[in-house]
Amino acid sequence: MTPLPDRCCPADGTRVPGGSLDWCCPVCRGPLDLLFAPTPAPLTSLTGRVNSLWRYAECLPLAAPTVSLGEGRTPLVELHGGISAKLDFLMPTLSFKDRGAVLLAELALRLGPRQVLADSSGNAGTAIAAYCARAALPCTVYVPEGTSPKKLEQIEAHGARVHVVDGDREATARAAREAADSPGTFYASHVFNPYFLHGTKTYVHELWEDLGGRLPDVIVVPVGNGTLLLGAALAVTELHRAGLIDRRPALYAVQAAAVAPLAHAWAEGAQELVGVTPMAPTFAEGIAIPRPPRARQILRTVRAFGGTFLTVTEDQIQHAQRDLAARGLYVESTGAACWAAVREGVLRGRTAVVPLCGAGVKTGLARG
Repeated sequence: MTPLPDRCCPADGTRVPGGSLDWCCPVCRGPLDLLFAPTPAPLTSLTGRVNSLWRYAECLPLAAPTVSLGEGRTPLVELHGGISAKLDFLMPTLSFKDRGAVLLAELALRLGPRQVLADSSGNAGTAIAAYCARAALPCTVYVPEGTSPKKLEQIEAHGARVHVVDGDREATARAAREAADSPGTFYASHVFNPYFLHGTKTYVHELWEDLGGRLPDVIVVPVGNGTLLLGAALAVTELHRAGLIDRRPALYAVQAAAVAPLAHAWAEGAQELVGVTPMAPTFAEGIAIPRPPRARQILRTVRAFGGTFLTVTEDQIQHAQRDLAARGLYVESTGAACWAAVREGVLRGRTAVVPLCGAGVKTGLARG
């Protein structure tokens, strides 16, 4: 079996062996990146390959999957005015998190831990639970109080143990990280583990294939912990470096105005978070992250890709969710945030793609 690539800390350069269960930098306790720079296959060589994200095998750090549920290759449909939507809510567990979860489960299977542990406000937890079930790995998911009952039901249905934390999303993450240091534990963190980013990057590889070897002017993504945005940047870099695209699209990051620490830092011209962002109620619960661990990386990436941050109000989220439903697309309120940000002409005629990240049946209509 091919050795696993090492990981490194983007903050201080500390190197971590690829085959260890270490989940963070031993020096600063920050998230890790993967020392992996693949070359994607040209468009013509993709014909006849498996119809899942594993068709981009050259770009994935793991090969020959055993836990796949057929994830990936979601439809791309036009919305209006040069803006299209990628329907990632049609994944096996009904959210885009399957892209990264399958890589984490595949990695855990290779490392053989005693248990798998994850923390989530819902979608990442359901995805990890499903793929751990597929891999026959024992799994515990830490969730904050107030998590959607439908998401809790889905996690438990896959056989995972739910550990409800008395507190918000930040408190849940702290509790999970403490437990993650237990011997024999694989921390399936969609934030700290870089394999998750190499799963989410397939979103852009699919866009490139769907659009006949090109990308839109703007890729718009919701940002809480930034896993889709950072994955998108990886894919764009791979395609551009290989000469498969001649320009890099701008990356636009969307946050709910109620909890927008990154957008605030951006407005201040800062390189990292500024001050303390309190947790506040928002329909976009999936991106309500007051202190994202990869904040510095996210801000640097948006700058490097000529992008910006957009914020949306609760009213805008509600209206966008209903507007999408009226177009036949029933998504959860977090998944409507990107459409809320761009549907009224902010892109000024440029082509763009927004992700519809989670199915509406997970949370229902936003009501306020």
